[in-house]
Amino acid sequence: MNAINRMFIALLSLAWIALMAGLVYLVWNPGEFIEINGSTVATRFQVLLDTTAEQTLATIGLAALMLPAVILVVASYIRGRIYTVLKHPMLAGVKLWAAAHLIANGDLGSIILFGSFLGWAVFDRISLKSRADRGAPPIPVGGVSNDAIAVVAGVLVYLALGLVFHPVVIGVAVFGV
Repeated sequence: MNAINRMFIALLSLAWIALMAGLVYLVWNPGEFIEINGSTVATRFQVLLDTTAEQTLATIGLAALMLPAVILVVASYIRGRIYTVLKHPMLAGVKLWAAAHLIANGDLGSIILFGSFLGWAVFDRISLKSRADRGAPPIPVGGVSNDAIAVVAGVLVYLALGLVFHPVVIGVAVFGV
């Protein structure tokens, strides 16, 4: 095992630990304030997003960025020209998903959780350039018709995530329903 592989495994392990710490924090400490050196510190972006209009814009921005993120993840399985152009559309989708959630959610747990995913996706994309083994065997790449299928399937998955999964599992209505 060479030094790059050891460094990749070490950084991936650290990202996993940070991700788990974020999950533990979200479950056991849902409050919006933490105490540091005897003083209470707000852990949300409410200081920056102080009006309802700004919070609404952040939520609309999140919903707008999530559609291409979901389409990119679907396009990584239904390979077409999107895959050919991006090479790793799933990593691009994860980066977009994490960045969108960082914009809309400012609590410390979300920063740890989505920041870890963003860091992992960025590091993984960079490390792919230096890996000798690209991973899975190559899958044939289709044409524009596969992109159309990926976009339609991505929109359907996006609607399912927003209307069913997110309100039921996460407890936050995405579309205000």
